[in-house]
Amino acid sequence: MIRRLCSGCGLGPGSRFGSARLSQRFVFLLSLSALVTVCFGAIFFLPDALRLRRFFLLSSEPQRAGDPAGSGPGLGPRVVAAAATSSGRVGPLRRLGLDRVRQGVTDGERRATGEADGGAARKGGPEEAGAPPSAEPRAQSTEGVVRSQREKVKEMMKFAWDNYRRYAWGTNELKPLSKNGHASGLFGGLSGATIVDSLDTLFIMGLHEEFREAKEWVENNLDFNVNGEVSVFEVTIRFVGGLLSAYYLSGDEIFKMKAIELGEKLLPAFNTPTGIPWALINLRSGVGRNWGWASGGSSILAEFGTLHLEFVHLSEVSGIPKFAEKVMAIRKVLNRLEKPHGLYPNYLSPVTGHWGQHHVSIGGLGDSFYEYLIKAWLMSDKTDEEAKTMYYEALQAIETNLVRKSASGLTYIAEWRGGILDHKMGHLACFSGGMLAMGADDAPTDLSKHYMELAAEITITCHESYKRSATKLGPEAFRFDGGADAVATRMNDKYYILRPEVVETYMHMWRFTHDPRYREWGWEAVQALEQHCRVDAGFSGIRDVYSTLPHHDDVQQSFFLAETLKYLYVLFSEDELLSPEQWVFNTEAHPLPVVRRNTQEQVITNDQ
Repeated sequence: MIRRLCSGCGLGPGSRFGSARLSQRFVFLLSLSALVTVCFGAIFFLPDALRLRRFFLLSSEPQRAGDPAGSGPGLGPRVVAAAATSSGRVGPLRRLGLDRVRQGVTDGERRATGEADGGAARKGGPEEAGAPPSAEPRAQSTEGVVRSQREKVKEMMKFAWDNYRRYAWGTNELKPLSKNGHASGLFGGLSGATIVDSLDTLFIMGLHEEFREAKEWVENNLDFNVNGEVSVFEVTIRFVGGLLSAYYLSGDEIFKMKAIELGEKLLPAFNTPTGIPWALINLRSGVGRNWGWASGGSSILAEFGTLHLEFVHLSEVSGIPKFAEKVMAIRKVLNRLEKPHGLYPNYLSPVTGHWGQHHVSIGGLGDSFYEYLIKAWLMSDKTDEEAKTMYYEALQAIETNLVRKSASGLTYIAEWRGGILDHKMGHLACFSGGMLAMGADDAPTDLSKHYMELAAEITITCHESYKRSATKLGPEAFRFDGGADAVATRMNDKYYILRPEVVETYMHMWRFTHDPRYREWGWEAVQALEQHCRVDAGFSGIRDVYSTLPHHDDVQQSFFLAETLKYLYVLFSEDELLSPEQWVFNTEAHPLPVVRRNTQEQVITNDQ
């Protein structure tokens, strides 16, 4: 044994050690054994010897199921998947075709409804002999909770839709207490606002029979040849946006044809000396005018500034450049004007091209203009540099002049009236948390983190406006003066009409941060809607969020089905459903695909 061990070590017969005494050999061999023991101990037991250990031993740890080869320790499946997908963007819309875009929605919806679940059952579980404790059961439990929350939102949508179908079919909206239809002056002689507004929500949630019925109504009953004034803004975001989204999701040509037909009916609204459109248009005669109350006949920033996404897509689907040309002309007017303190007032004369009353708001009258600047940048596949520049310049002016902190430390966006701050924030302004998050990545590098922090602060403030009411639903406007802190102080500000802006921001913040509190807050809103707004035949707004016995307003707004429930459904769904890499929501929550071939560049080229 000793001879075999020492062969080749210079200790065999004939070596220069061959004549050594036995005791000397024994001491030498004992020392050599100790040295070998120390060396192997270092290899096998010291923490820094991991690479040596792998050299001597084959790995005894099998690769975990689902871990890509070479992913290495510390890279979870989500990170690896993100790395795999971010390396190659989706190609141009026309080269790619819409099939893959629609497939993304289908796959996301399948995951959302649980049809793709079951992978966990095929994997080895902790019940195998010798298996270590695993976090998988907890993860499955969390997924089960989120799935049940998503299914609850789907049930709410079906309940709202079924009652509209039963009591108000073909009218614009449902009166759930009266159990009949509700007419709105916003739509003139148009009908079926809830049907068109709900098309994509029905499709996304997998309510296929309901979608089929809605499509049949659109094909047979949606008529634009009506002698009545409609709001250009409302009809664009609800009807044109809803029809375009339904077309992109389903591929049904009837939706595209109807969208183009309606777009043509709206074009006369732009026949003004400046190209700034009228607020109202008679669909039959083409005669336009503005609201009588709007600062000497002015057009409203949020209305003429919230047509861009839909009109660019009308040019996409029709091949007719004039739709996109009209909204690009609005930009030219705005860029020529001097802005007070860099701010955009809410009123602009379509005749003179001058600002009206110097009132600035990120809530009502101004809100979605800013939203459409950053969304135009994103929808253009980040090629619309003009929109990007306008957005970040406006945001800087807003933060300098309007963003303030309350005595308790809540961040809010005040309104500006000719240089005087009005320390209130509207529910409509609560969309801005999501907007800030959407634009944070593309901000100057020194501001990206700051804008995400500001987005989180605004979201907290809007959540507090809900939390501080008796119903846990937020008022139309809340104040930060006279001792008030994120609460409404005037009776005409205390109502809630099923608005979506707060849950919209929860959804965006969840997708950008995956902070679980946004889902928790969204679920609080679901519970509050169920408790205080659900009635026998649908959902109704309430007149006072601070009353424990709410008085209902008897209107189920079409945007409740289009926006509030859709945003909640997406909040509790996988990120693949309507991924922001492929889709941009219009201000009525109708998803429109990112345009890989830039229509705006074509328009500019044609002008030149």
